[in-house]
Amino acid sequence: MPALCSPLSLLLLRNRSGAGGKLLSRCLALHSPCGSGFPPKRHPANRNRAPLPRVSAAGVSSDSSAAGGNLTSWLWSVYNETKRQTEDLIPVISNNFVNPDTIFANNEMSLQDIEIYGFDYDYTLAFYSSNLHTLIFNIARDILIQEHRYPEGLKEYEYIPDFVVRGLHYDVQKALLMKIDAFHYIQLGTVYRGLHPVSDKEVIAMYEGCHVPLEIMSDFYGKSSHGHTMKQFMDIFSLPEMTLLSCVNDYFMKHNIDYEPVHLYKDVKEAIGDVHVKGIMYRAVEADIEKYICYGEQTHAVLRKLSENGKKMFLITNSPLDFVDRGMNYIVGKDWRDLFDVVIVQADKPSFFNDRRKPFRRVTDKGVLLWDRIHHLEKGQIYKQGNLYEFLRLTGWRGSKVLYFGDHIYSDLADLTLKHGWRTGAIIPELRKEIKIMNTEEYVHTMTWLQSLTSLLEHMQVHRDPASQAVIQQWIREREDMRSQAKDIFNSQFGSLFRTYHNPTYFSRRLSRFADIYMASISCLLNYDLKHTFYPRRTPLQHESPSWPEQTSTGAMNIPFQSQQAGSE
Repeated sequence: MPALCSPLSLLLLRNRSGAGGKLLSRCLALHSPCGSGFPPKRHPANRNRAPLPRVSAAGVSSDSSAAGGNLTSWLWSVYNETKRQTEDLIPVISNNFVNPDTIFANNEMSLQDIEIYGFDYDYTLAFYSSNLHTLIFNIARDILIQEHRYPEGLKEYEYIPDFVVRGLHYDVQKALLMKIDAFHYIQLGTVYRGLHPVSDKEVIAMYEGCHVPLEIMSDFYGKSSHGHTMKQFMDIFSLPEMTLLSCVNDYFMKHNIDYEPVHLYKDVKEAIGDVHVKGIMYRAVEADIEKYICYGEQTHAVLRKLSENGKKMFLITNSPLDFVDRGMNYIVGKDWRDLFDVVIVQADKPSFFNDRRKPFRRVTDKGVLLWDRIHHLEKGQIYKQGNLYEFLRLTGWRGSKVLYFGDHIYSDLADLTLKHGWRTGAIIPELRKEIKIMNTEEYVHTMTWLQSLTSLLEHMQVHRDPASQAVIQQWIREREDMRSQAKDIFNSQFGSLFRTYHNPTYFSRRLSRFADIYMASISCLLNYDLKHTFYPRRTPLQHESPSWPEQTSTGAMNIPFQSQQAGSE
């Protein structure tokens, strides 16, 4: 995994010349990595400034005249100077905004090597409006009341669109929803019981700290089974499920109802499953498709571009034929099947990638299952179930010449990259919103000062006298406040999908492992020609010196895409 959070000096590596270079020189001088913290060598950029007092490793000023013998005054002067220079740095960083339509690489990959493109359907080819989550929530809530005999009072709860984010963990036995980082540590301030936060003190007491042991976390696919007590919600469709769990927990606590959290989790899971399995959601979407599916003009353009360039394409989805056909007719047109060499519905992923026992069955246009043995996967036909091993045998599509896109990191991508060597592309719709937030002045200002303050704390902690430590503690409290502010910019309950404070989330860790590339939607492919090579950034490891300019993904930092230039395909 790439190293995290470069210091302030690294932020300016690509701006060595001009005003950026002067700021870099000053910041490098100000934050000298020597053991005593200060002061560094005089730099030409500093010649017009009064020298800072020299401080020994023991934390005592060796230049009492410079700061009047008052080390705390000196610390605050360094703080104010750092803050001033950070303010000067904001315009430099603000100019380097990230393009939301960029495709980001975890692993080097060339589209020139890709001959076959595969797709999931939901949230890959078809994108849904927020109305669908409201629909799923309302139907599952009513199922709990009508079929599981839950209190009628639950009808007072409506879906809360911005309450949860994807990738959260749910402690089934403790009825707690939380965000966990890549090192299995709970992010304090993001633990909720019902609709209300749980205090840090209570969380630490329950878990004897903030670490969640591997043995109680979810299995490989994020499920809670075989004695595991954690469930990770990786599916975009799980947003209404998490919200419903929180609302029902809230109702029981508000009305002092004694309940078993395990039963509640299983009932909500079953109710949400019924919305899909019984076809309730499918029928509702088909009846009012414009309300629930976002028009897919760009999806059609991507498929047409691949087809015109001689690429083979296939579709593997867990959704039923009628639902997919209705949606693809709306998104692409009635001839959508002509674009695909193979179409597989109700595939039952992730079992599709592992269970060799299920053979393919051909499905007629009227949904009738035929009994004949499948010897070839024919273009224009629809197949149900099956398994990947049979798919590989019948098509011969193996290895890194295949690129498959999906939104579920576990069910869609994990097995393909680990066991079969396919290239994988993760579709992360939330990415576009988060990048737009990252491009705002508020976020740039907050994060730049947070980085500077963290670097300042790292160097100034060598001063152990009580007066200096009192100053340091004020900075630590300010840093904690700023970290909370940064979290709230994305989501006031759980923060960013990708970070827990400075660490990547558990979601990010799996994304970096199972996806060669990731993007907000497949429409991002329109910005690249089909010979483009994606290069991951060489972010310095923690023990490496940041001595080279930071690489950026093509187009990520406001650079024109190659495909927008003359002569591109």
